[in-house]
Amino acid sequence: MSMVIPANSGSTFKLGAKVHYQLTVAELVEQALKRNEAVLTANGALRATTGSFTGRSPKDKYIAADESIKEQIDWGPVNQPMEPETFALLFKHMQDYLMEKDVFVFDGFAGADPTYRLPVRVINEYDWHNLFVHQLFVRPTKEELQQHNPEFTVICAPGFKADPAVFGTRSETVIAISFARRMVLIAGTEYAGEMKKSIFSVMNYLLPEYGVMPMHCSANMGKDGDVALFFGLSGTGKTTLSADPERFLIGDDEHGWSDQGVFNIEGGCYAKCIGLNPEKEPQIWNAVSFGTVLENVVLTADRSPDYKDDTLTENTRAAYPVDYIPGAVKEGRGGHPSVILFLTADAFGVLPPISKLTPEQAMYHFLSGYTSKLAGTERGVTEPEATFSTCFGAPFLPRPAEMYAEMLGKKVAEHQVEVYLVNTGWTGGPYRIGRRMDLRFTRAMVHAAIKGQLRDVEYIEDPIFGLSIPVSCPGVPAEILNPRNTWAAPAEYDQKARELAKRFHQHFASFRNVSDSIRQSGPRFAD
Repeated sequence: MSMVIPANSGSTFKLGAKVHYQLTVAELVEQALKRNEAVLTANGALRATTGSFTGRSPKDKYIAADESIKEQIDWGPVNQPMEPETFALLFKHMQDYLMEKDVFVFDGFAGADPTYRLPVRVINEYDWHNLFVHQLFVRPTKEELQQHNPEFTVICAPGFKADPAVFGTRSETVIAISFARRMVLIAGTEYAGEMKKSIFSVMNYLLPEYGVMPMHCSANMGKDGDVALFFGLSGTGKTTLSADPERFLIGDDEHGWSDQGVFNIEGGCYAKCIGLNPEKEPQIWNAVSFGTVLENVVLTADRSPDYKDDTLTENTRAAYPVDYIPGAVKEGRGGHPSVILFLTADAFGVLPPISKLTPEQAMYHFLSGYTSKLAGTERGVTEPEATFSTCFGAPFLPRPAEMYAEMLGKKVAEHQVEVYLVNTGWTGGPYRIGRRMDLRFTRAMVHAAIKGQLRDVEYIEDPIFGLSIPVSCPGVPAEILNPRNTWAAPAEYDQKARELAKRFHQHFASFRNVSDSIRQSGPRFAD
């Protein structure tokens, strides 16, 4: 079955004073330098800064409440309604604003599987933003470009400020999606990640209509074709752990799972690079080269990136094509996964570094989506904050969470997928007292899970969370596998663990349409 989406049904967009269409990477870099939008670094990457917006602005995100989609959207703090007339007015004002400016246009796709991909067009005020989408979305061949008919359009004008008195917005920043007009409008923010996440939100709405599960996860593949998925929010390690020299990268952030297998929604990677180290993350380190966009990375006097410097933000980023990673799967597709890993950066420091989940526990923790927001990923977040992001991607889910969870449960059961919970956060104590889990050990645990080396080892059950903790794991000191053993004062661990357990129960109470078997698979201490 081919995916058929109606063409844009909104107004025709009149382009600006001069249109730069489908420029090459070299041309985009040249234009960015000529326009003083960015600087060239010592390793050939293009470095741009985004002013006060160094992360997403989730409180400024809206969906046009058209009659055709009203009943299908999970309205609330994540999906805020905007009147269709307001969207139309915003579109008109942005069009008038851009009429006097040069614009940069990219045509490409969201989705590596031709059956389900979405042809997109991105219109940018900034040249470097156009380079960003060129590297992040699926780039068309010459033949595909000749037949390209955009079915969703993104218009990004950071210089346009949305007047709250006119548009009823919370601030001058706005990210608005209209499924009726097949359009995304982004204004008042220079943070490039808004463009990719807006299209991901679009795909999260469209793909389920075709039986495809959209996923906020990375994916890689072994030499024998075995596929592993890594679910997790920003900063939990999706990009780092999936960029594995022993495996082949399918994609680092967004995927679909169809009846044929897994496919990448994007054509590039958007890696956090604070503290980037050539020994721990050699593939990402080497990917920062000509054509890569560095976002808010501080440069030294000779223009070398200083990945340790968080002066501008901890949410420093590198955007580059997937094939900048050696051995990446160029087709962006793989078979059905055999292992799924839920990644959490536990700021409480009480979850095991790895634990095996029953099918019911897998559904519980997928719906919970517990992690810690790390500094800089959203405006106003300056240190880790415990949070629950349903399905490990609540900010990008237009439909009710239970629908996505039901899709995952069916696919896990059908393909007999093993599921593990991996804590990439703190051990030996909470944030500021404990320490971040050693990446070497996390990699070893992930490898063991993927290779099936944890299937037959001895397990003990965590008395509070009910999780199955392996007693041993190749390449990992046994004493760190049980988090309680890493705390100087076990009684303090128990108190902190119960505190987190209570938060799990409070969050899960919001789900009404889940079975008792799933509900009872959570922590055992509610107070």
